[in-house]
Amino acid sequence: MTVPTFDGSGPVVLDGGLATELEARGHDLSDELWSARLLADAPEEIVAAHLAFFEAGAQVATTASYQASYAGFAARGIDRDDAVRLLHRSVRLARAARDRAPGDGRPRWVAASVGPYGATLADGAEYRGRYGLTVPELIAFHRPRLEALVDAGPDVLALETVPDVDEAIAMVAALDGADVLAWLSYTVSGGRTRAGQPLGEAFSVAAGDDRVIAVGVNCCAPDEAASAVALAREVTGKPVIVYPNSGEGWDATRRDWAGESRFDPAQGESWVAAGARFVGGCCRVRPADIAALSRAVRGHD
Repeated sequence: MTVPTFDGSGPVVLDGGLATELEARGHDLSDELWSARLLADAPEEIVAAHLAFFEAGAQVATTASYQASYAGFAARGIDRDDAVRLLHRSVRLARAARDRAPGDGRPRWVAASVGPYGATLADGAEYRGRYGLTVPELIAFHRPRLEALVDAGPDVLALETVPDVDEAIAMVAALDGADVLAWLSYTVSGGRTRAGQPLGEAFSVAAGDDRVIAVGVNCCAPDEAASAVALAREVTGKPVIVYPNSGEGWDATRRDWAGESRFDPAQGESWVAAGARFVGGCCRVRPADIAALSRAVRGHD
């Protein structure tokens, strides 16, 4: 398996908000499957969205599986076997976009997105955590879809937008027996996890686990990023990943974003200076933002 290397050759640029790009292309993603709905309904549109980020300079495509779950697919009349096929398809579509993208001399990877349990509830719970489930219950939830994604052969798993320490412990435990490496990234607020735990405690979950190749934060306000990067590096000694959202706030009732974008691609330089090796964007970050981020951080090559 080929995974991103960290040999001093410069930061790896991630993609941005896949769902945001799909919405910009005219798709209504307001149902509970979010972008995962298009795995069945419009797969070529997912390829096109991935391709837009590759063409903007991204080196990693993160699959449209973040909000996918067996229960969510079942609610749309999709049985388990077909749900597995759709999870596999999410990886194949990202790979197809990589194969179509014009070469720029830089390696590219496919990251299979494994979102938190709260994302599948479609009520904003991934920004709260503390679902009332035990760690074993969370392992039992995550392991089957993680295994399905691994079977499709991604380059790495993205254990992302994790709101609390218990879920991080469960997601890392769900890697047991899987032939894959992963990154672990938390969504944070006010210098703590969304569940209110100290970030040092959160990052330490991955400190001694060689299967986790990077640790950091995503889908947080951009101004949270630099301090979190420095702490993640200090606590774990691992490469650090950071891909904040635009800084707008998610209204789970209206199922829409509110406020103004505060994503400044020039901030990427401070993330790299603080120790980040993976840099990108999350919700509401468009290909043009990734292109500008790429230009900003590649001065560190």
